[in-house]
Amino acid sequence: MSASFPRRLAAVCCLFPLAATAQHTTAPGTAVPTLRDIVVTASRSPEPLADVVGDVTVIGQDQLTEARGDSMVEIIGRAPGVQFTTTGGPQTVSGIYLRGANPSQTLVLIDGMRATELLSGGTRLESIDPALVERVEILRGAASSLYGSDAIGGVVNIITKKGEQDRPLSAWANVGYGTHETIKSSLGLSGAAQGWDYSLSTSAASSKGFDVMRRHFANNSSTDSWGHYADEDGYASRGWSGTLGYQWTPGHHIGLAAYNSTLHADSDGTEDNFPWATEHNVRNLVRQQAYSITSTDRIMDRWESVLRFGWTRDSLDYRRPTDGSLVHSSLKRTLSWQHNLQILPDHRVSILAERLEERINSDFSYDQTDRNVNSAALIYKGRIDRLHTQASVRNDNYTDHGSQTTGSLGLDLDLSDTWQIGVAGSTGFRVPTFADLYQDYPAAFYKGNPDLSPEKSRNIEAHIQYQDGGTWLRLTAYKNKVRDLIVNVSDPVTWWTSPQNVAQATLRGLTLTGEHDFGDTTLRASADFLDPRNDDPKPGEGSMLPYRARQVFHLGVEHRIQALKLGAEYQYTGNRYAELANRTRLGGYSLVNLTAAYDFSKSLGVQVRWNNVLDKDYVLVDGYNTPGSNVFVNLSWRM
Repeated sequence: MSASFPRRLAAVCCLFPLAATAQHTTAPGTAVPTLRDIVVTASRSPEPLADVVGDVTVIGQDQLTEARGDSMVEIIGRAPGVQFTTTGGPQTVSGIYLRGANPSQTLVLIDGMRATELLSGGTRLESIDPALVERVEILRGAASSLYGSDAIGGVVNIITKKGEQDRPLSAWANVGYGTHETIKSSLGLSGAAQGWDYSLSTSAASSKGFDVMRRHFANNSSTDSWGHYADEDGYASRGWSGTLGYQWTPGHHIGLAAYNSTLHADSDGTEDNFPWATEHNVRNLVRQQAYSITSTDRIMDRWESVLRFGWTRDSLDYRRPTDGSLVHSSLKRTLSWQHNLQILPDHRVSILAERLEERINSDFSYDQTDRNVNSAALIYKGRIDRLHTQASVRNDNYTDHGSQTTGSLGLDLDLSDTWQIGVAGSTGFRVPTFADLYQDYPAAFYKGNPDLSPEKSRNIEAHIQYQDGGTWLRLTAYKNKVRDLIVNVSDPVTWWTSPQNVAQATLRGLTLTGEHDFGDTTLRASADFLDPRNDDPKPGEGSMLPYRARQVFHLGVEHRIQALKLGAEYQYTGNRYAELANRTRLGGYSLVNLTAAYDFSKSLGVQVRWNNVLDKDYVLVDGYNTPGSNVFVNLSWRM
């Protein structure tokens, strides 16, 4: 495919609906009023977004629909307070930096269950297909008092499709094509009848991709020694999700939920975990699974019981042509019992008991492969006149790391019908991974350290918010102090490397977000100012944490002309450093994206997204490529 073809395709697809509207006198795609967004992540109980105490963003179906051809990490990375990295294309290792925290310091959930990988502490976001996602809830700030370990920067809850379950049957389908011969398709159905509710969604995608590695690093040295092989690195993915529930009597419901995805991804022979591999035609087989059964019972008018058993599993099969496979997987089994008590009309208390069992399986040697966590939490949510309050306390008892207690308190005050101010304080922690503690890797002179302490944080934040009609503005200031950071330390005599608690960092920032609705036109903007500081740099280190920009700006506008919706986005990301030494500087960059959607009828529509319109060459991770100008066209049908 020639470089100019995607641009011509985008221009034709964006202009075609303009001609069509000349003969279209009605607007079949006109939005229908819907219920307020319901959020579950902020307090572990469903509540309207307007009632949330905390800094929360919901990425809904409209945004997911506009980004049909994009990866999950790209979509999340456009939210305020979020930055991300990828080591090449959408199929490669990815990470999100929430308020400047490391990827391993942000807890990622699938349908409320832990998806964080136990060996490295990251999450295999590249294996999650947005076509199977209903919405994403992002909770910023330390949230360990709600969810336990890893929630230092916050929580990202990826909620899979449940569909429309207020009518007997609804169905939908998508098929799309884009740059790099990318093909994506998905379909699903859902409904409810006679006490039963159900949904089933499937997706498939493939792409020839692009060369994931650049020819040179930022210091002009060649990437050949890291296994660079100039070829196209493509991928193929498959996935499905489903639910089945039954209300056997009013107030009593039992439900099953399942998610399963598989990604076959090409790469050069340099995965972050295996820098010694210098082969091409390497394939990563990544799988992500999440299953649960939940019983929700209204025991009394003011007493709801939620009992859940779930398990999640992630695996990586790293296949090399000459040396075979390296397989790594982790399994998490969770049993939780939550009681929600409405003690007064505006006051709710939730009591939670939880057990987590963690198991790993790896071709590398580990001194220990399992541990258990017993947890208990108390969550209070209340309102006194114009004062909104949320408080929580939680204790997590690890079989290998003892007891960790965290807490939080948030206060929001409505100064008037339009103005609100709020303050919050919270603590967080991250227990070391199995690799940090127990990995024994003589070939790389690496040995885990079982004496490590958990990383810990103290977060304080304040906000002021204005909302009146179609105008919404919010300014949030925060400071998150993280201590006992775990870093690898090498012995200059023996060459052996082991992790140590020898660092601390301070994450300060300001986030300004706003939205205004002019009727047919909606304007959105956000500005992030971050100071990710290494508090105690050692010799050879710098004062700035790597891969975090100090400034990120987003500006977006949407305009509707009857059945046609047009959109434009602008993003600026400032300079970053590629390592702790702060010697390799990655330049800032600006991106322009365009979108268009046209509804031919209530059932049939077309969506177009043109990313990086100006074909900017930029770097997220030193030595790895990013997509140039790319276009994706999607045809959608809904029943």
